[in-house]
Amino acid sequence: MDRRGNKKLILPGHQIKTAELLFRKIEDTEIQVQIEKLEKAKQEKATVLEIEPAKQKISFDDFQKIDLRVVKILEAEKVPKTQKLMKLKVDTGIDIRTVVSGIAEYYNPSEIIGKQVCMLINLEPRQLKGIESEGMILMAKDENGRLHFLSPQDNINNGATIL
Repeated sequence: MDRRGNKKLILPGHQIKTAELLFRKIEDTEIQVQIEKLEKAKQEKATVLEIEPAKQKISFDDFQKIDLRVVKILEAEKVPKTQKLMKLKVDTGIDIRTVVSGIAEYYNPSEIIGKQVCMLINLEPRQLKGIESEGMILMAKDENGRLHFLSPQDNINNGATIL
């Protein structure tokens, strides 16, 4: 204790260790190397995320042949022995159709039943894994490659024409 009665924090003869820097100085060259690494990674990511170029132009007459409608998914089940395919029963407002769609990696059948989506209804039928598919559900692919339905914001009549 000192003369005033306070406890001494440092005793006489105590040796203080060599001082060390808490932070090291980062040189401009090191910063530049890191900036270049980030730019390279950014460019590589941009290359992966590139937007696909526009397809060949079509005539207005060809465009008028496309019949896009709002449909409601009534039933959905994964196609056996496939990872990507799902068999859907949809109400087009005109009739009930079967459509095979490559969405099984992104959606569970139970979560899409009752969902209204956009569909190309006048596509020629095509056999996929022994199932006749009578249309194509419209999807959008995000930057991670995940597929998303194109759906109306409001509940509208099945068969409503998409203009």
